[in-house]
Amino acid sequence: MGVNNFNYETQQGPSVVWAFSKVLRKIYPDDDEYVAALDNHFKYFNTTTAMAGMILGATLAMEERDGIKSKDAVQALKTSLMGPFAGVGDTIIWILLPTIMGSIAGYMALQGNPLGAIIWILVDILLFWVRIKLFDIGYDSGVKLVTTMANQLSAFTEAASVMGITVVGTLIATVVKVYTPLQFQFGKVKLAMQTGILDKIMPALLPALVAWMVYKLLGSKKWTPNRVIVLILAIALVGSFFGILGIEPTK
Repeated sequence: MGVNNFNYETQQGPSVVWAFSKVLRKIYPDDDEYVAALDNHFKYFNTTTAMAGMILGATLAMEERDGIKSKDAVQALKTSLMGPFAGVGDTIIWILLPTIMGSIAGYMALQGNPLGAIIWILVDILLFWVRIKLFDIGYDSGVKLVTTMANQLSAFTEAASVMGITVVGTLIATVVKVYTPLQFQFGKVKLAMQTGILDKIMPALLPALVAWMVYKLLGSKKWTPNRVIVLILAIALVGSFFGILGIEPTK
């Protein structure tokens, strides 16, 4: 529901109104106060949907305690917290978790291990539970805990980002497969390009170069993911046809 009625004026504001409509009626039996409270929540709100529960739980607790006179403070709290919580939520939920857990699950699936699919399903179940639990934490703990967490989560986000980059770096060396069968012959001596030169410079050098190329291309406005995929396929086909690229022999 968080993005089903998304608009560019209030963004997730209508979703907040829909989520609070019944509980606000219990808090405000008076029609005028009820309408004023709904209108107050119809203002601009935008954060990571999985993290929104903690903010909304804290604002609901404040509104339940202080009534309609807290509407300005409620709006100020939502406005001040949606940015920090979006930074944390986007980094962890939309970047790190899919990157780390998705890569691990995908790699296991490539090896024929059914646990890969099970891990990914469990991650989704965990995220669903977290969404519900964060609302309870925000409601029970109140404003003080939420604002304190918003100030302290930046260090955790930075540490998690470093961990994510490290995991991606190791996955490049193990999952991305690029091999060249080229050989140089000097008299009776044969020197393999892959094992004799490239691996001596740096193991998994070719996968690292390919990953760097894809990263740079995706950073350009002219290149879309689909174009990059077509380019990789074209390079693989041409390289294989001319004997520049090949399948690494099993050891």
